[in-house]
Amino acid sequence: MALVLCLALVGVARKPKLVPGRGQMAVEFLADFIRANVALEMLGNKNGRRFAGFIGFAFFGVLAMNLAGVIPGINIAASSVVAVPMVFAIISYVTFVGSGIKAQGIGRYFKSQLFPPGLPKAMYLLITPIEFLSTFIVRPSTLMLRLLANMIAGHLLLGMTYFGTAILLHELNAMSSLGVLTGAAMFVMTAFEVFVAFLQAYIFTILSAVYIKLSIEAH
Repeated sequence: MALVLCLALVGVARKPKLVPGRGQMAVEFLADFIRANVALEMLGNKNGRRFAGFIGFAFFGVLAMNLAGVIPGINIAASSVVAVPMVFAIISYVTFVGSGIKAQGIGRYFKSQLFPPGLPKAMYLLITPIEFLSTFIVRPSTLMLRLLANMIAGHLLLGMTYFGTAILLHELNAMSSLGVLTGAAMFVMTAFEVFVAFLQAYIFTILSAVYIKLSIEAH
């Protein structure tokens, strides 16, 4: 899927047409949507342009891994295997921590993340460990787990409808309304899984943008 995604994007970028075809139009629409509604809206004009490449990579990468689950012959989303969302979460983690250090300096960055200003000094004994867990443990973990859990759930639903229909129509020779209903559910769940693939890619991307924003701007 990664190779197919790279070939598709390179093909569109190398030979753009003045009157775009369907493939070029779809890629341009998604790229412009992510750039305008995530990168520029969340990070502002200057930082949005700076991080637009990473945000586009995150969206298209996660989307391609998600859509593998509805491709005949694959039928399992790459992002439903823990290693894939883990890699994307680590890349996002390194990006937002690294961008924060670059923007504020290492000392000021960790101070802004771990020691919110305006609190009594005694409160830092409670707040600092919570901020550490929230920023450096929970954020990347939830990025990974949210994507993984949603794609596993979608894969299980698709599997239930596919195998249920096969059993009813073939093994049990049950050409009944029940088999027809599960067959219809199979198509409905496939369409729903495509929607979830886009939604989860968008959520992963917008959360990554939020974490970058929180890193490059002091409290």
